[in-house]
This record gives sequence, C-alpha cells and structure tokens, in this order.
Amino acid sequence: MKLLLDTHLLLWASEKSARLSADARKLISDPANDLFFSVASIWEIAIKHAKRTAGFSADPVFFRSALLANAYIEMDIVARHVVAIGSLPPIHKDPFDRLLIAQAMVEGMTFVTTDAKAARYPGPIRKV
Repeated sequence: MKLLLDTHLLLWASEKSARLSADARKLISDPANDLFFSVASIWEIAIKHAKRTAGFSADPVFFRSALLANAYIEMDIVARHVVAIGSLPPIHKDPFDRLLIAQAMVEGMTFVTTDAKAARYPGPIRKV
C-alpha cells in the first residue's frame, strides 16, 4: 500500500516518539507499504525551524536526508495537487494538511494522520 504520512507522524517516527500509536508503528514498519513524504512537510518543517518555534528542533535539511536514507519516497508538489485543493470541502483550515490530503487523493494513496479533522475528508484517509 502507498502511504503518505502527515508531517507530525514523520516527526514522531523519526524520534521514535511514544506518541506514535501501535497502529502507526505497524503501518510504518510493514515492508509491504511504500512510505511517502511530501515536499509540503519539509516546507512546513522549514517554516517552524526558521521561526525557532519553541520545542521544535527538526532541521529540514537533515530531516529530509534522514527520510531518504530510510527509504521514504519524496513526492513533489505539482499543479494537479494544488488544483485538487479547490474541490475539498472546508473541513480543515490548515493549508499544509489540505495539500497533503489533495496529494493523496490525486495520487491514489492513503493519507495517514492522527488529526481527527483531517480524517473527516472523503477518500483514502486512515486515522491512527
């Protein structure tokens, strides 16, 4: 299965955080699943890093390299992803989450998140 992970799940997985549910750990560790990350997640991390957000230490350059080294597949943002945002109902206001959801829908992937609002969108979304 092709899985597009939400930004916070990528961060928690890299930190081996206790906040990562057993279901999420199982999906991420299953070799049958292809794990994707979006450039949108790196963008979101870069913004938080540049703002020096309290309690946030992820460096976007290092983080991206670590994802690639661990066999995650990078997904670029293309126009069809951005256009698809316009067809989403106004459930969630976070522009990064909306872009990730649109990317998953357009690419036929399952979007994996812990965000209850994001999980309300139609389509291949799995709340863990």
